[in-house]
Amino acid sequence: MTDISEKRFVDSFYEVAGAIHNEAAKHGFWDSPRNDGEMIALMHSELSESLEALRHGNPKDEHCPEFLNSTIELADCIIRIMDMAEGREMALADAILAKMKFNATRPKMHGKEF
Repeated sequence: MTDISEKRFVDSFYEVAGAIHNEAAKHGFWDSPRNDGEMIALMHSELSESLEALRHGNPKDEHCPEFLNSTIELADCIIRIMDMAEGREMALADAILAKMKFNATRPKMHGKEF
């Protein structure tokens, strides 16, 4: 990525994360202190729902029928991640870029045989 595209990614990510978090707060999800473990468990549940959608033929989503159900469940997971990151003031977009740069230095399959 170029420095310009990295800046666009970071700026856009934090703008969207802020909107997600504001919407969650508006709907009462941040009225009382949030438990980190519970928030992570809810992220995991969205991944499990995506897997279940795939196991059941991956129909169109009930609420967003222009998308397959597995895609919407992955979106739900990302929304939960971005909400937590914004609520906890985590520099997640910056961490994503740092991890991508590190991963680019790793050997094929991270040096493991699968």
